[in-house]
Amino acid sequence: MKTIKRTTAIIAIAFLTFSFTTLEDINKDVNIDKSKVTWKGYKVTGSHTGEITIKSGTLNFNNETLTGGNFIIDMTTISVTDLKGDYKTQLEGHLKSDDFFGVSDHPEAKLVFTDVKVSGKNAYEITGNITIKGKTETIAFDLSIYGNKATGSLKIDRTKFDVKYGSSSFFDNLKDKVIYDEFDIVVDLEF
Repeated sequence: MKTIKRTTAIIAIAFLTFSFTTLEDINKDVNIDKSKVTWKGYKVTGSHTGEITIKSGTLNFNNETLTGGNFIIDMTTISVTDLKGDYKTQLEGHLKSDDFFGVSDHPEAKLVFTDVKVSGKNAYEITGNITIKGKTETIAFDLSIYGNKATGSLKIDRTKFDVKYGSSSFFDNLKDKVIYDEFDIVVDLEF
C-alpha cells in the first residue's frame, strides 16, 4: 500500500512539475518597415553601397533561444546609396539586369536557417541555405540578438549564383574593371 501511495505521489509531483515548465515554440515575424538590409560590393577602384528590402521574415524561438528562421528578399528593390543622379540610376539598372541578379526572372532571394547553435550570450552561429538567381548554396554567419533586435553580417560569393560580370575568376584582362567576387550584407532586424 505504501508503494502505491509513493508511486502516486511521484506521478502527481512529476505531472505538476511538467505542467508548469512547458517549453514554448514561438515564431516572431520581422517588422519589415523597421528592419534594414545593406550591401557593399567591392571593385579594384573602390566600392559601392546600397540597400535591399525584406519582403517577409520570421525568427523561430524556443522560449528565449533562437531555433530557426527564414527570409524572403525583394530583389527588385536593390538600390544604390553612394551615388546620385544618372550614375545611381545606371548602376541600379545594371544590378537588376541579367549581368547581375536578373530580377525580372528572379524577383526574390531566400534564406532558410538549417542549423542554429548558441555561441555565447545573445550570440548564434547560423548555417542556412541561401537562394539567389534560382541557385541554392549553403552559407554560415553569426547573428546577435538583443531583446527584439537582431544584427548579423554575411559574406556572399556572387559567382556561386551565376553572377560573373566583371569577375577575374572568369574573365582575363579586366585590369581596373575587376569587381570582386564577394560582397557583404549587413542586417539590422526588429521583430
